[in-house]
Amino acid sequence: MCGRFSLTKEEAEIEKRFNARFYSKDLVKRYNVAPTQLSLVITCEKPGELQLFRWGLIPFWAKDRSIGNRMINARMETIREKPSFRKLIERKRCLVLSDGFYEWKKVNTKTKVPYRICLKNEELFSFAGLYDSWVDKESGEILNTFTIITTQANPLVAPIHDRMPIILEQSEESIWLDLSAAANTIDLTLDPFPQEQLKTYTISSLVNSPLNDTPQILEPAE
Repeated sequence: MCGRFSLTKEEAEIEKRFNARFYSKDLVKRYNVAPTQLSLVITCEKPGELQLFRWGLIPFWAKDRSIGNRMINARMETIREKPSFRKLIERKRCLVLSDGFYEWKKVNTKTKVPYRICLKNEELFSFAGLYDSWVDKESGEILNTFTIITTQANPLVAPIHDRMPIILEQSEESIWLDLSAAANTIDLTLDPFPQEQLKTYTISSLVNSPLNDTPQILEPAE
């Protein structure tokens, strides 16, 4: 699964990397993005715009927003079967921007050790995501939400966790956002990311709490 990630680069660097603009100058660096929080995405509808969406998919047909707490991830293996995702994979794909994510390795029944996984060069990348818009019938509030697609872990991540988010190669990002791309072409982008391009290291338990959102989270554990 993917339950936490980071986006710590400068706004100008993000805009240059993804050839998209943010609508504000108030982008805050995030070291510990957690479910229900806002983070940057690029949608197939507005590929030139960086937008803040809420993490935890709320399908447009949901009766209430609480379903989003359970839909932070979508399994690649069943994405074309599940009612919540099968139409979105065709119509509402997005890039979820990041520069690292976190997983916890189970050591024993009581202990889990947190790890940071990122590119070896520590540069920006994107997760394959889906999004939808939900309207609160009582207040009229519109919530734009997203989920991150996961797959079987590659050999580097597998000793830590059996699942990992789908990281897109930079060359695959435009394909993922292209709604005219054939289904089999889209499916080819959903493979585990090459292990030789990633690195992992242990970090402190600061990451365990969503209340901790500081640069110290990125530091290797002593």
